[in-house]
Amino acid sequence: MFNDVLAVKSALLHGFGRRRVLVVGDLMLDRYLWGTASRISPEAPVPVVRVERRSQGLGGAANVACNLRSLGVETSLAGYVGRDADGEAFRAECAARGIGCAGVVGLEGVPTTVKTRVLAEERQVLRFDDESTTPRPDGHTERLLEAIETALEETPDAVILSDYAKGLATPALCRGLIALCGAKGIPVYVDPKGRDYDKYAEATAIKPNRAEMADLAGALGWDGTPVENAARLRERLGLAFVALTLGAQGIAVVGEDGVHALPTVAREVFDVSGAGDTVIATLVAGLASGLGLEDAAALANVAAAEVVAHTGTVPVGREALLVAVQEQDRVHAGRKVYTLEELQIVVQAWRARGLKVALTNGCFDLLHVGHVRLLEDSAAQGDRLIVALNSDDSITRLKGPQRPLMASEARTGVLSALECVDAVVLFEEDTPLRVIEGVRPDVLVKGGDYTVETVVGADLVQGYGGEVRLVPLVPGHSTTRLADAMARL
Repeated sequence: MFNDVLAVKSALLHGFGRRRVLVVGDLMLDRYLWGTASRISPEAPVPVVRVERRSQGLGGAANVACNLRSLGVETSLAGYVGRDADGEAFRAECAARGIGCAGVVGLEGVPTTVKTRVLAEERQVLRFDDESTTPRPDGHTERLLEAIETALEETPDAVILSDYAKGLATPALCRGLIALCGAKGIPVYVDPKGRDYDKYAEATAIKPNRAEMADLAGALGWDGTPVENAARLRERLGLAFVALTLGAQGIAVVGEDGVHALPTVAREVFDVSGAGDTVIATLVAGLASGLGLEDAAALANVAAAEVVAHTGTVPVGREALLVAVQEQDRVHAGRKVYTLEELQIVVQAWRARGLKVALTNGCFDLLHVGHVRLLEDSAAQGDRLIVALNSDDSITRLKGPQRPLMASEARTGVLSALECVDAVVLFEEDTPLRVIEGVRPDVLVKGGDYTVETVVGADLVQGYGGEVRLVPLVPGHSTTRLADAMARL
């Protein structure tokens, strides 16, 4: 799925936090009324929703910023809000999320855009909007461009123009923004709306969805496939690439070197709200962190799958995305090997899902039926099993210069092929204590030839409330016995 999964994981762990992105676009406040519906109104054939709680968040271009912040990217916004209570609520939400608002311009007489969604049993049944979609006059555009120019003095790694067709992205604004960024060598990525795509000319790239591409093609008289029309659009606007989102068919990246099709990641879909924002945010964060275009787009694809599995516009977190990347990579290539730093993040995400983590350790040199039974029994003690594996040098120190019989690459490969194993981590020390301290498993598992008192890390695990469990061994099976038998052949 990924050309360089190690680079993807490195970007998630280290790269995103060093990047800065400015998001320019239509700013919105999202409000939610959550409740239940058990009857139909006697006044009209509509459900009666009993409101049980209320919440609010950031929407439109601000949801793109939320996605970036959730990924660890330093983020600021530029756009319009009204000089009203909703505008103040919007700024407060930004402050709570660590999103900069220096480029946000307050307008008199223009309301802050607010979308209110009514949900019953976690399903959306109604949405109503408070907004003004009249294109902003030149005076407002000039004020915003001045604010953007000031924001660009911090030299962001990229700018995202998120056009929601609420009046901000006039041709003058788009041309001015692209010119300002071009003068500083800052790439501009566009999430478009409407039919006037010429206003995005000379941007770096654009991300239309299938419906937007079809609408544009109809207006321009293009009769090709969506991908062929995306190629025409790239040539027309002078773009580096077009990222065409295709819903259940994934993403097609159309660049100078051709088309790269990335199939969707299968997840149960609860709500597609905000999925496009997640795609553009993750794509740009990946590119800004040095990922290749295909890997950045594949990462965006995985992020979108995570988002649609939740109700409402819920940004995907960096830790959850790392776990999803690891799981997808495991599906496609059978890789389950983590560094301890990576594993700590993965375990944190597992626990956020309510999963119980078990850990066992050993050399697993020349895997035999006794090992397999031990691993299967260990996996039964929790929802996820981690195997802490002695490194080659560690085994040599413990068992002598003739061991290991299998190098660590082979041993991790064999363990990764077992369905009962969810993660493998190598340790260089003589004992796995550092791994146990770093992971803090819910259950520490060893074979029945140990006692609880002789299990390394038992006191630590029991000290924080975890369990130590001993599982029976299969008699007559050991690596030493197998090695001796082979030596006699």
